[in-house]
Amino acid sequence: MRTCGEPLDLRGTFHLALIRTDHLPTLRELLPEALPWSEFLPDDDIETMLGELVSTARGTVSPQSPDPVATLLAQWQHTAEIYADPALHNAVTREPEGDLGAVPAPRITE
Repeated sequence: MRTCGEPLDLRGTFHLALIRTDHLPTLRELLPEALPWSEFLPDDDIETMLGELVSTARGTVSPQSPDPVATLLAQWQHTAEIYADPALHNAVTREPEGDLGAVPAPRITE
């Protein structure tokens, strides 16, 4: 509960409230302005990200500690960076050439 001298973080409160509404068309419309890097994500990934964002925001206890939302957005931003760089995307998604060698048997400890 907020005390009298504590500042109210309306921006964080409104952002989490908007995300928690689960009104995906509105969120999708606001996405390019709020998260410009999302333009590099394929449509299927945007839908997945929005679903994860709503779910994570609902699980976030307080607007003063939105760490799970920030972590999720950082992960998706890194994904967008891969899509934005064709050479990096190719390196990450191509099948390796040839045999990668023997895989050691796992150690069994008792």
